[in-house]
Amino acid sequence: MRIGELARRTGVHERLLRYYEEQDLLHPDRLPSGYRVYREADVHAVARIRALLAAGLNTATIAAILPCLREEADRLVPTCPDLLQHLHDERARITQAIQALQTSRAALTHVIEAAPPEVAEELTRRA
Repeated sequence: MRIGELARRTGVHERLLRYYEEQDLLHPDRLPSGYRVYREADVHAVARIRALLAAGLNTATIAAILPCLREEADRLVPTCPDLLQHLHDERARITQAIQALQTSRAALTHVIEAAPPEVAEELTRRA
């Protein structure tokens, strides 16, 4: 299938599919004319890529771990011991980022709550 068909079937813009190819996540065949030709397996590959991006992984990490993942039912299953450790490390990194954001949010809440009543009332009037 051509890139337009893959975009339609996956809901991913053609430009993003080209980016995935640049990042070594997709490997379409090329016709002599230069047109990309995708396989049915690429539809599933794009779904895996999107799931991993949604999990907070970057494209470099995804490129490294895709060969060690398989699909079972509706989930991705790691098949390499090293991958499992890497996923634990990524989860720890995301947990730290969440904690940092929660600390930032709490600091902002503290500043917001310190606003004098007349400042808060002015904001309410503007809304």
